[in-house]
Amino acid sequence: MNTSLHAHLTFLYGPEQAAAVAPRLEALLARFQQASPGEAASQKRDLTQHDTLLITYADQVNQPGTPPLRTLAAFAARHLREVVSGIHLLPFYPWSSDDGFSVKDYFTVEPAYGTWADLGRFRPEFDLMFDAVFNHLSAQSEWFQRFLRDDPAFRDFFITVTGDPDLSQVIRPRALPLLTEFPTAAGPRKVWTTFSADQVDLNFQNPEVLLATLAALLLYVRNGARFIRLDAIAFLWKEIGTSCLHRPQTHRLVQLMRTVLDRVAPGVRLITETNVPHADNLSYFGDGTNEAHLVYNFALPPLVLHAMQTGNAVPLTRWAQTLALPSPQVTFFNFLASHDGVGLNPARGILSDAEIDALVARTLAHGGLISYKNMPDGSRLPYEMNINYLDALSNPAANEPTELAARKFLTAQAVLLSLQGVPGIYFHSLFGSRGDRAGAAASGIARRINREKLNRDRLETELAEPASLRTQVFRGYRERLKFRRAHAAFAPASPQHVLSLDPRIFAILRETPDGNDRVLCLHNVSGETVDCPLPPLSRGADSAISRSGPAGWLAENAPSSAEQTAARPVYPAGSRLPLPPWTTHWLVQTPAG
Repeated sequence: MNTSLHAHLTFLYGPEQAAAVAPRLEALLARFQQASPGEAASQKRDLTQHDTLLITYADQVNQPGTPPLRTLAAFAARHLREVVSGIHLLPFYPWSSDDGFSVKDYFTVEPAYGTWADLGRFRPEFDLMFDAVFNHLSAQSEWFQRFLRDDPAFRDFFITVTGDPDLSQVIRPRALPLLTEFPTAAGPRKVWTTFSADQVDLNFQNPEVLLATLAALLLYVRNGARFIRLDAIAFLWKEIGTSCLHRPQTHRLVQLMRTVLDRVAPGVRLITETNVPHADNLSYFGDGTNEAHLVYNFALPPLVLHAMQTGNAVPLTRWAQTLALPSPQVTFFNFLASHDGVGLNPARGILSDAEIDALVARTLAHGGLISYKNMPDGSRLPYEMNINYLDALSNPAANEPTELAARKFLTAQAVLLSLQGVPGIYFHSLFGSRGDRAGAAASGIARRINREKLNRDRLETELAEPASLRTQVFRGYRERLKFRRAHAAFAPASPQHVLSLDPRIFAILRETPDGNDRVLCLHNVSGETVDCPLPPLSRGADSAISRSGPAGWLAENAPSSAEQTAARPVYPAGSRLPLPPWTTHWLVQTPAG
């Protein structure tokens, strides 16, 4: 047995149970290896500036008579080659609620979406990311139904509570009951339900649950997952008398999964989804070698919104200047929008309460919704803003010119693309969608304001209209991604230096470790023209961003040929560059001399 795996099992279950579980885990891994996990899983490769993931539902694009996975694969093949490198397919398993996150069966594809073979249609053009929704399972799942029948094999698969213990320390993400009573063959039992009554929490204190979920993890690898997102992982281990959040056993379980993948599928990376304050989020990197390969950068969405809405980049700049990675083996998963709302907890302690209240007020004024959580004193605290990100920046009721709305939005997205890490782009962001307030109202589910499903023919028609908002956003995004792919300075391993040039400018210098490729990214987050000073890059106060010193900066999207380059403006280091309102300039270093 691998020493690290045995140490993890001993920490979690004690030496006696570890000795019993270890051979079974070893056999599970051996069966996986004997069946050949595939080239993508076996070969480890470095992340580069080419790596960008699209976040989407399996049925995001629909066409009558065709399984949605096939429709999405065909749409991606037409529009997304050389735009994104991979696709994060949100849960595509059979489900009963929460738009897929109440999974009924970890081991099958929802028949209405397609088959495992349909997932293969995305490869080899695109890497795939799958969700591992292991904190909870649907109350309609076969596992839970067997629990309700008091099947001995599943009697301890879920967390039950007897009596009336003090659960006041438990940290909750939603304003719903923590416990739900279910009638079982053995009598009524109170079951732990962190997220909803239809999402029953699995009991990882039972090693049988660990083995069953590891089998699902390996199935995802076998079916092409290059990235695996650990959903709601921070809540995994429950212990009455604690907050039940970020428990040492939770971290150890992530480390165990990392050890399993390092051993049998080193080409697969774990991403932890922990919508919590920034410092807690970073803890899932472990020591930089033993836990998550990537963590969601949850503080980024609210901080960029604050900067764009106030015209003040200072809080965003100060926070970004603190970003540090514990090792070159890990990086951030940077995103602005997703299937969920914009979380506020990660911004607490970075933005003031008044600044967070202003974000909430702006969201409501732009037609968005707010989700709350109950506090121990009985009050309610806003924890998530449910709004389409484009709507958050440009009020859909204000009839703002299409060009201006697209420019604001693309400036925010350019911040995302400039930062160290792997970008995650939500489908509705890439294609310039507006929010679906009617869908949220009809369903009573606030998050559905940003989850509208699209007809492929209508989407294609809108993308064929040069003046449409969708076309302007997609075209602008595509150009920025092309520029990003052309520069190794944007690789996750390339350092970043966040500069303080003007309170209205978010400025970041990306450069390769050898200094041969440098890109200066300037983002005017305000409605004013800013005469932005370009950094001198001379040794001294800014020595961290200087090695050889450029002669100047060449304007955004610089052509490669010398003749074309000569025709484009070069801005000398130390000069000033006028930046119109809500615009981005990415500049590359020109040779010295």
